[in-house]
Amino acid sequence: TTIVSLSSTNVLHLPGLCQNERRRLSSVLINVAKVLLLLYMFICSLDILSSAFQLAGGKVAGDIFRDSAILSNPVAGLVVGILVTVLVQSSSTSTSIIVSLVSSGLLEVRSATPIIMGSNIGTSVTNTIVALMQAGERDEFKRAFAGATVHDCFNWLSVLVLLPLEASSGLLRWLSHAVVSSFHLKGGQDAPELLKIITEPFTKLIIQLDKSVITGIATGNEHMRNRSLVKIWCRSGPQTVRGMNRNLAKMQKCRHLFVDSSMSDLAVGLILLAASLLVLCSCLVLLVKLLNSLLKGQVTKVIHQLINTDFPYPFQWLTGYLAILVGAGMTFVVQSSSVFTSAITPLIGIGVISLERAYPLTLGSNIGTTTTAILAALASPSDKLAAAFQVALCHFFFNVLGILLWYPVPLTRLPIGMARFLGERTAKYRWFAVLYLLLCFLLLPSVVLVLSMAGWQVMVSVGAPFVSVLVFICVINMLQACRPHCLPRKLRSWDFLPMWMRSLKPADTVITRVTLSCTKRLGHGKNRAMQRKHQLAAKSTTSQRNVQLAGENPAPSKLHDLHRLQDSMSTRL
Repeated sequence: TTIVSLSSTNVLHLPGLCQNERRRLSSVLINVAKVLLLLYMFICSLDILSSAFQLAGGKVAGDIFRDSAILSNPVAGLVVGILVTVLVQSSSTSTSIIVSLVSSGLLEVRSATPIIMGSNIGTSVTNTIVALMQAGERDEFKRAFAGATVHDCFNWLSVLVLLPLEASSGLLRWLSHAVVSSFHLKGGQDAPELLKIITEPFTKLIIQLDKSVITGIATGNEHMRNRSLVKIWCRSGPQTVRGMNRNLAKMQKCRHLFVDSSMSDLAVGLILLAASLLVLCSCLVLLVKLLNSLLKGQVTKVIHQLINTDFPYPFQWLTGYLAILVGAGMTFVVQSSSVFTSAITPLIGIGVISLERAYPLTLGSNIGTTTTAILAALASPSDKLAAAFQVALCHFFFNVLGILLWYPVPLTRLPIGMARFLGERTAKYRWFAVLYLLLCFLLLPSVVLVLSMAGWQVMVSVGAPFVSVLVFICVINMLQACRPHCLPRKLRSWDFLPMWMRSLKPADTVITRVTLSCTKRLGHGKNRAMQRKHQLAAKSTTSQRNVQLAGENPAPSKLHDLHRLQDSMSTRL
C-alpha cells in the first residue's frame, strides 16, 4: 500500500513539475533574449558613438594628419595618434587613414610607426568610458575600472619601452621590411567586417558617413574640405549598360535620419553623441542588472570557475595563451577592439571574469584589431602596396613585442598591478576616474604635442626633469615595499612630505566642498523659488477671496465706510 500511495503521489505531482520546468525554461529564454537585445543595442550605440565623434572631430583629425613637419617627430607622432583616435573613437579608422597616407606617398613608414603606437593607446578610451557607467556600486566600479585600464597600462608601458627603441634602432621597421621582402604580395579587398552584417541594418537607418572625406583632407584634397561627412548618395548595386562590357553602380539617395538635414556636421555629431551616450548608459545599466539577476548563487560560481580556471598541471601555463587566441579571434570577428573590450568590461565589473583572465583577453584583442590595417593595406595600389603592408605589420609586431615584454614571465605582468591600483583609487575617490580620462587622453597628450612643436630643446628641458622625478618616485616606492632597510630612515615613508603631495584626501575634501556648495545653492534656489510660488499663490487666493466677498456683499462695505466717516466727524466736533 505504501508503494502504491507513493507512486500515485508522484504521478499526481508530475504535471506540476513539468509546468514549473516550462516556466523556468521560458523565463530563462526570455532573459537570454533580453540580454542579446541589450547587447545588440549596446554595440549599435558604440557604432553610432564612433560616427558622432567622427562628425564632430573628423575634419580636425584630417588636418592634424596633413602637417608632415609635426609627424616627423616620433613623440609628436605618438601624441597625434592618441588624439586622432580619441577624436574618431576607432583605431581601425585611424590606422586605415595612416595606411592610406603611406600608400599615397604622403607619409613615410618611419613617421607612421609612432602614430600607430598612439592609435593603440587612444582606442582604449572607449572601454574606460564604459566603466564609468558602473560607478553606482563601489565594488563593481573598482573591478570594472581596473579591467578597463589594464588595456591602457599595457599600451603605455609598451610605448615607453618600444618607442625609444624604435627611434634609435628602427626595430619594427626592420622586422616588417624583412617580412614584406620575403612575400610576393598581391592586392586584396577591404577588411570583412562580419559584425556589421548584423548591426548595419539598424545603424544605417540612423546615420551613414562618407569616411573618404577624412582621408581626402588628410591627403591634401581641398575639395573634400567643403563636403559633408553625412553620406547623401549611396550605391544600390551594379547595373549592366548596353553596348558596354562593364557594370556601373546605380546611385540613389541614402535612407537615414539626417540625409535631408540642413544642420552642420558638428550639430549632427553632438545630437548623435548625446543620444548614443544615453542609449549606451541605459543599455549598460539594464545589462548589468539583468546579468546580476541571472548570475546568482551557484550559477555565478560555475561560470566563474569555467572561465577563470586553469588547465591541469603541468599545462596550466597554456590557459592564458588560449585566452589570447580567443580575444584575437573574437576581435577579428567584430573587427573592433573597442567593441570587444567594452563588452567584457561589465562582466569584469560583476565578477564573472577576473582581472587575471581579462588581461590575456585584452592582449589578444590588440592582436585581432591589427587585421583591419593589414587587409586595408592589401587594397592599396601595387606600387605602394609594400610600404602600406609594412606599416600594418609594424602595428602587428608592436603588439606582439608588447605581449612578449609584459606577459610570459609572471613577474613582468605589471599592468595587472597598475590597473588594480587605479581601480582602488577610483573606488575610494569617484572623481579620480574623470581626472584620469582627462589627464591621460587629453591634457597630457596636448601638452606633449605643444612641447614637441616648440622644438627638441624645449621638450627635453621640460620633460627630462619630469621623467627623472617620476622614475625616482617609482624606484623609492618599490624599495619601500620590498627592501625598506636599504633606504635612509627618512625615505622609508613619505610622511615627511605635506599631505597634498602624498595623498588625495585634501583634493577630495576640496572637491566635496565645491560639489556640496553647488548642490546647496541649487537647493536653496529651488526652495526660494518654491517659497515665492507659494507666496504668490497665497496672495492670489486672498485677493480672489476679497474680490468675491466685495462682489457678494457690496452694501455692508459701504455702510461700514459711512459709519467710519460719522465717527471721525463726531470726534472732531
